Amino acid sequence: MQQKTGLLEALIVPIKDRDKIGGSYLNSTAICCTPELANSGSCKVGEVIIHDDPNSSPDGPKRLQTFFEGKNEVAEMVLQTVEITHDGMYYLYFMFCDPELLGTTISGRTVWRNPDGYLPGKMAPLMPFSGFMSLAYLGLGLVWFLWFTRYWKDVIQLHFHITAVIGLGMSEMALWYFEYANFNANGSRPAAITFWAVTFSAVKKTVSRLLLLVVSMGYGVVRPTLGALTLKVLLLGVGYFMASEALGLFENLGNINDFYGKARLILVLPVAVLDACFIVWIFSALSQTLEKLQVRRSGAKFVLYQKFTNSLAASVLVSIAWIGYELYFNATDPLGELWRRAWIIPAFWALLAYMLLIVVCVLWAPSPNPTRYSYSEEMGDDIEDQETPFVSGGGVKLGGGDVASMAMLEIRKEKKLSTTLPPPPPAASEYYVFRLGEDLEENKRE
Repeated sequence: MQQKTGLLEALIVPIKDRDKIGGSYLNSTAICCTPELANSGSCKVGEVIIHDDPNSSPDGPKRLQTFFEGKNEVAEMVLQTVEITHDGMYYLYFMFCDPELLGTTISGRTVWRNPDGYLPGKMAPLMPFSGFMSLAYLGLGLVWFLWFTRYWKDVIQLHFHITAVIGLGMSEMALWYFEYANFNANGSRPAAITFWAVTFSAVKKTVSRLLLLVVSMGYGVVRPTLGALTLKVLLLGVGYFMASEALGLFENLGNINDFYGKARLILVLPVAVLDACFIVWIFSALSQTLEKLQVRRSGAKFVLYQKFTNSLAASVLVSIAWIGYELYFNATDPLGELWRRAWIIPAFWALLAYMLLIVVCVLWAPSPNPTRYSYSEEMGDDIEDQETPFVSGGGVKLGGGDVASMAMLEIRKEKKLSTTLPPPPPAASEYYVFRLGEDLEENKRE
């Protein structure tokens, strides 16, 4: 009854020493020791072959053995502590060579701890990064708040949306920092903290994309509302939130798993497709908005949207390049040997979103001249464009300061009936009033 009837081995293997498992150094493809190999004194029958190289590091493959005794179908592994003295990616394998053990199940837990805490090495840099980004959002929020209160009488609805995105970004990064800090201190990830961190992240991503979309549509600039497009925008936002939430919970809730397999791919595809929909719709809307501004001769707004379009185009090009790098990184490092650099991939996307938000804040910052970016009825755009007019081939050069002054006063009379005008020169007056009537009719049709 005391006879050992089965052997299960736990192997702790540094990824750089993975070639020391098996009989490759004996010119054999076997993983388990055979009687022929045992006769050479290189291994013991029934054990996994490990090449004992005296020149290898002390943290080379380690073997922990657990035996089944007699007819017992349950064996308990003795609690052991293994000290690792060198940085690296380590794998834990449970292996057996006895065919009688086919169907064996293993239950229990392993605890891994780094010198600075329980966070895995590839995740550890994300904790200070999240804290830094939370402070960065806080700094942006303080600057935005000061600007907001300074010109609070001139704010538009779009400014409140930008404020919401800044607040969500700060809350998201703060939650991730506390989630990582708790994991690092206790070695576990409470579902509640992780759930809220993932949820705030999904909400912030969704609202950020919706903000870029409605800005591209000219909301608050060339149109006061989205009209019939409101429902479509909301449906796209709800769909993206649900897909992003599902992917985030799958990746972060519970255990850390480096091998997600096909399940993760199924959840990544909807997010990628909806991101593509956002990009196509944003640039399509930008094209229509720029065309409308050019037709209305809204020079300042046209320049504003040109800068916004260039910033978005640059971010898309950088994103495509980074996706290519990410694919190359994952293809060339399937076993996680480049774990020191793995944190840069998620950090880049958080940093890019922050930079885009800064661009929006700068371009649409509250100012004492809200007509620079806000929607105005009929003549508002034409008044603004006296400073930055478009140059067209059909323009007529007006000679003399009196004619230009008369034209400006003619516009102001439409806005304020109490203004009195001196009698203008007949020819120039007739021409300008005629042109003004055409612009009014055009704006009304718009």
